[in-house]
Amino acid sequence: MRATILSTVIFAVSLSASGLVAAANPSEAAPAGCAWPQSIDAVAAAPENHRVLLENDRVRVLDVVVLPHTKEPVHAHCSPSVLYVMQASAFIDYDANGKALLDTRDLKTPLTFPLTMWKDPEAPHAIENLSDQPLHLIRVELKQQAR
Repeated sequence: MRATILSTVIFAVSLSASGLVAAANPSEAAPAGCAWPQSIDAVAAAPENHRVLLENDRVRVLDVVVLPHTKEPVHAHCSPSVLYVMQASAFIDYDANGKALLDTRDLKTPLTFPLTMWKDPEAPHAIENLSDQPLHLIRVELKQQAR
């Protein structure tokens, strides 16, 4: 399964880099059923950190980078996602009110990278990168399909 997801991400990145797939327009309406306004969608609210590699009616693939010693703007993710975290170190994930949800320095066992994980839709939050290295991941957002 992990190999399939990684292959999909690599394929999406190569299509985007080749120019065969156009980037999404962040001004489009938020997906139906999203609990948060389009203005705080990751690409709209934090475009310096979230770059669309591929978007179609099934997925949106984001290249996410938080530079060293910076904090990204508050944003949300309406769709469930698979994250492939390539590089990270110490960081804090804050909620929209500035309360720390996760401080990796407090973990009993440090995270090891690369790391693949599932995320349900994420409420407004912001990541602060405390390290000297960029935090870098690929996020594959799975759009809800009408049935």
